Amino acid sequence: MSTEMGRISIVEFLTTERGRLIRYVRHLIDDAAERDGEDIVQDVALNLFSRADVLMPIETLSAYVYQSLRNRVIDYLRRRRDVVSLDESIDENGESSLIQQLSDTLSDVEKEVTRAELRKSIVSAIDQLPGEQKAVVIETELNGRSFRELAKEWGIPIGTLLARKSRALAKIRESLREFKP
Repeated sequence: MSTEMGRISIVEFLTTERGRLIRYVRHLIDDAAERDGEDIVQDVALNLFSRADVLMPIETLSAYVYQSLRNRVIDYLRRRRDVVSLDESIDENGESSLIQQLSDTLSDVEKEVTRAELRKSIVSAIDQLPGEQKAVVIETELNGRSFRELAKEWGIPIGTLLARKSRALAKIRESLREFKP
């Protein structure tokens, strides 16, 4: 019978003090949404029913509940501190926000796509060159060989190789003029 009286006291206390308890929690959490306050009160009430001695007098129950709420709010605030807002600065210097980093990443992706398209256009332009011009561009630009090496190996004067490369680069530039990323 006394157990039932203890449970009724707890239920009565929580029913009559519910509004006050929620206001207390909201006061401790300045920027909390209404739901956070109610959630914290409900969590403490649930713990009260599962752990507390139901025979406690109401004065001790009140102190217990308010102290439990205070502790739960501290836990809540500690957890929230780990959450980073998308709009807030990541570092203490205020240099970069997560949104900025994400947009920078998207910008990097766009740049990489543009680079890939440019590479494809350059390769296509090189493929369209006449054989002699194509060979000079590939050997000097891609294989890193010198004009002196090529002149000696191919038996062609350096001036001729320079002229071929110059004409080839002019054709490549002309092909890339139409390139729009």
